[in-house]
Amino acid sequence: ITTRRPQAIIHFAALAYVGESVGEPADYYSTNVAGTICVLDVARTHGIDNIIFSSSCATYGVPETLPVRETSPQNPISPYGRTKLMGEQIIKDYAAAYGMKYAILRYFNACGADPEGELGEWHTPETHLIPRVLMAASGMIDAIEVFGTDYDTADGTCVRDYIHVSDLARAHLKALMHLEAGGDNLSVNLGTGRGVSINEILDAVGRMTARPVPVVHRARRPGDPAELYADPSLAREQLGFAAELSDIDTIVRTAAPFFGLGSATPAPAIPVPAVTATSRARRAPRGTNTGKQRQPARLTVVPVSNVSGRGLAELG
Repeated sequence: ITTRRPQAIIHFAALAYVGESVGEPADYYSTNVAGTICVLDVARTHGIDNIIFSSSCATYGVPETLPVRETSPQNPISPYGRTKLMGEQIIKDYAAAYGMKYAILRYFNACGADPEGELGEWHTPETHLIPRVLMAASGMIDAIEVFGTDYDTADGTCVRDYIHVSDLARAHLKALMHLEAGGDNLSVNLGTGRGVSINEILDAVGRMTARPVPVVHRARRPGDPAELYADPSLAREQLGFAAELSDIDTIVRTAAPFFGLGSATPAPAIPVPAVTATSRARRAPRGTNTGKQRQPARLTVVPVSNVSGRGLAELG
């Protein structure tokens, strides 16, 4: 940090398996909560004012009404969701006390892969739905388990709001530009406002890969809401952001090559705006006196281990 002199922190670092968080809450609180405090304290020490925080729709728990708005009650039902809500509250407290600025971005279901084929989604173990459907189609696993076919939805399966990872990345840049330009603190949903069912995902994978998807139907899992999708209007109003790659066919088409399926033909790229300097004065690190003018915001990525040693904080 001393060498790079970043002007903002984009704090992605977290453990993020809901089920795992129930069995190992200590890891989640030490990484996601204590780790966030560590990042904020480093920011204070070095005079880094702008914090962009990766939060989650898990902070809402089971929604009372749809679509989910930023004003909807936040009642998380898992340790993971609670750690993200605590992170939001800690950031707001630091902002009130120390003059930091923040953008809290509540992801809905992140998915897809780099449209140019450079990066894809791969976890060990893999728990995300779309990769597991692709694994089933490719023969990497025997079948995809579908939990519940009797929900009060159009086809009986759960409905979620899926947003392409490239759209998420662009939203972070827009949040950075917003703060660098002196914009107000904000908390926004990052989703599409459209719900997609599990059966629709199965159909899309079959259509895009020309492969059958073996399915095993199971009983409902406790705590799974039938539907969960965002109202994305506040992000559009405050950041000028709207998802552009998040239709289910594009999501599947970009993800499939990482599982040996489909064509590697890239999806159309979305232009990314440059981050420019602003006239807003930058606070110097504490204990220093500098007359240098503020430099344009840099998008250098500096990995920083958080207190548990698990995960990275990205600095830009």
